[in-house]
Amino acid sequence: MSSTEAAPAEPIQLTDADAFDDHVADGVVLVDFYADWCGPCQMMEPAVEAVAADTDAAVLKVDVDVHQALAGEYGVQGIPTLLVFADGELADRMVGAQSEQALTDAIEKHAA
Repeated sequence: MSSTEAAPAEPIQLTDADAFDDHVADGVVLVDFYADWCGPCQMMEPAVEAVAADTDAAVLKVDVDVHQALAGEYGVQGIPTLLVFADGELADRMVGAQSEQALTDAIEKHAA
């Protein structure tokens, strides 16, 4: 995504693991590793959606049951795990349920 494109106002569901690098290549991207059966992940859904709507960051949702290899590649051992990428580089990692403010702060810290 170029800097002239606005980030989507809704989370993007990762469907193809091969596209992961393209999604996180530009700008600040919050990646939410989650599972449908995960209670804390479900509790965080409104905060994740709000971050997508209210910040300039894109939000990418990765279902660990579907993308086990990708979760392993990024060392995801507990969910939810939230990663912040800045221009393709892993910049921050949060494990467990987070507040909307904590997510927003992590994004703003890496948005230049």
